[in-house]
Amino acid sequence: MRASCPFAPSVSPPDWADCIKFFDFLDKQPKLDGLIVIEGTDALLAQRTLDVIIERALPADMRALNLDVIAGPETEHVGRAVADASTAMPFLAELRVIVVRNCHQLRAQPRRDVWDAALALPAGNTLVLEDLFAPNKKTKPEPFGPLAGRKALRIDTTLAADVRERFVRETLARLGAGAEPRVISELAAGDADLGSIQNDLEKLALAGKSITFAMLESESLSIEDPKAWHYAQALVEGRPDEALAIAFELFAADPRGAAIPLASAIAGEMSLLWELARPGGGAAIEPRHRWRAPKLQVVARRIGPARARRGYEAAVRGFEAVVTGRIDDGRAMIELLTADIAANVTAARNTS
Repeated sequence: MRASCPFAPSVSPPDWADCIKFFDFLDKQPKLDGLIVIEGTDALLAQRTLDVIIERALPADMRALNLDVIAGPETEHVGRAVADASTAMPFLAELRVIVVRNCHQLRAQPRRDVWDAALALPAGNTLVLEDLFAPNKKTKPEPFGPLAGRKALRIDTTLAADVRERFVRETLARLGAGAEPRVISELAAGDADLGSIQNDLEKLALAGKSITFAMLESESLSIEDPKAWHYAQALVEGRPDEALAIAFELFAADPRGAAIPLASAIAGEMSLLWELARPGGGAAIEPRHRWRAPKLQVVARRIGPARARRGYEAAVRGFEAVVTGRIDDGRAMIELLTADIAANVTAARNTS
């Protein structure tokens, strides 16, 4: 039996202070063993970090038998599942990789159970905890990154202007497109998440190989308030109170106009879930949305195509009613729509 090792730190303290930024991780390629904590606040960078870890740690032909991906909030007795996966021996590979997704959504006791499993991680295996809190966030229970300190490789996905700028430049290069300097500077200085920026650039690149600021200004969500999108995300992920708080903030700023982007955002989310829940698992989903598919797939399977379709159709009816003036109270419509979709998500959880 292999001895337990307190994270078998792969990076010495002088090399990395507390966290390394995503692009430093990408460029400097630290050794991947022991405990790795993906922290920060951007879901797209977190997914890219995870993809890179798996790609570097395990050859493609070794992943089927040496990679375990555990959906934290959806897994019953998640601590036991992590412990069992972590203590298994690698099969014809140098190590096993165990990934626990969405640890930031776990309640206190499951978090403690996952942490106990991390403390008992055997030397030679790699445990990746996706715990998307800002590195300096003070919360109880304490995020895994500060708990591990320098005994883990901590990768920070928090956004800053330099991160956005490099992401914009790399995305443009991948698309074979160019952009005016002002486009790059506006996107880098904004507060949009990278998913919104990527969506905008992919859409605008279809219209021409050189993106002007006028194009960005007329079409982009990234230079607008992305809160409607965050409202929709929170709602479909089962956080209706958070969703309503975001919606009320938008109504406070724009009492007459907030209902339209909110209904549009939830219609878009429910459309994606409907597509993912149908047979084929979203093969026809637009490329600009595919980066989100792994996370939404769990929700889609739980909700099912019938509930997803009903939610989509309800959101479209609400959107049309506001746009055409059939209803005057957009806030009441959004409250009812939120309650209806939240009830469907809750019912799906209770029957799954």
